Amino acid sequence: MNINSLPGVRCASVAAVLLMAALSGGCSSSNEGASPTASATSVNVTLTAAQRQHITLYTVAAGPFHRSIDTTGVVDFDNDQSTSVLAPISGPVSRLVVSPGDKVKKGDPLAYVDSPDFATAVSTYRKALVTAHTARRLADLDQDLLQHQGIAQKEADQAQTDAASAEADAYAAKQTLLSLNVDPQTIKDIEQGRSIAHIQGVIRSPIAGTVVEKLISPGQLLQAGTTACFTVADLSRVWVMAQVSDADLSAVHVGDSADVLTSTDAKPITGKVDNVADLVSPDTRMVAARVVVNNTQGLLRKQMYVSVRIHSQHTENGMLVPVSSVLRDDENLPFVYVLQADGSFARRSVTQGYRVGDKFQIPSGLRAGDQIVVDGGLFVQFMQNQ
Repeated sequence: MNINSLPGVRCASVAAVLLMAALSGGCSSSNEGASPTASATSVNVTLTAAQRQHITLYTVAAGPFHRSIDTTGVVDFDNDQSTSVLAPISGPVSRLVVSPGDKVKKGDPLAYVDSPDFATAVSTYRKALVTAHTARRLADLDQDLLQHQGIAQKEADQAQTDAASAEADAYAAKQTLLSLNVDPQTIKDIEQGRSIAHIQGVIRSPIAGTVVEKLISPGQLLQAGTTACFTVADLSRVWVMAQVSDADLSAVHVGDSADVLTSTDAKPITGKVDNVADLVSPDTRMVAARVVVNNTQGLLRKQMYVSVRIHSQHTENGMLVPVSSVLRDDENLPFVYVLQADGSFARRSVTQGYRVGDKFQIPSGLRAGDQIVVDGGLFVQFMQNQ
């Protein structure tokens, strides 16, 4: 006979199973309810003397400091050392002699132009010189005749006036050639009566620097004073337009030093703020602070994005703590461990302000004289979570 087939035995077995399940469920429920309560309670951490050897304390004190503002910027040409070269003469481009990246000196030719303006200016100067020489010679002759009573005073005076007028015309014609960047040797040849084999206009660089843009091509028709041909810039110094928010604007002033860091070079390039804009950008809602940077090594190029750290000269007062002392909880809120009177360490929430070098400003949460864990905070946190 199967014993489980008996009604009394079967009922006893079922009752035992139910009793075990009830006991098991009650223990599980009690444990789960205790766990959150324990984890939610923040208790101070007490370390042994040996464990205290693994941490370093820092005494909080208020004092003056200079704020640093971290932001981004865009590299631009120094507009005081760059220029757009406009065509001084009209006509088609016959030849280009430079390319972007070429270094040029002031007065170096950039392009040649078959220009009727140039030919006309050369011809006008040549004629003006001849007329001036003739008028001056006649005036000198009349002056001699006047001394011998060969002509009247009025005629001699008129000859002097004509000579002065012709010389003024010649001077104006020469200034026209100079404004067209005519080669000095060509002007000298004209003044000495030598012929010019091929009259051709030249576009010359107005400054020394680097050709950063070429905007024309051979055969293109240029309009004097209108067509932009090249951009020449002295790249040994550039501008970095740093973007400053409203919250940081009060700390940025002309004369502040700055460090510029590119993505390709780990060593910062020093510069100085020389202008803070009066207007807010409608696109970014930021204010541009212009940083002048020496670029003798050519590391910075126009439109390059860079990181900028501006070191304010303005002195502020507050409490600073080392960066390593500030930890983050599960909700990413900052806190520090503060030494208590009984030798334990308590977790204290703080408000983290801006960064000053390797320290954080703490507007609230700490008092002067508090001792906090600066090295070993993670060890204390580990012990607290045990």
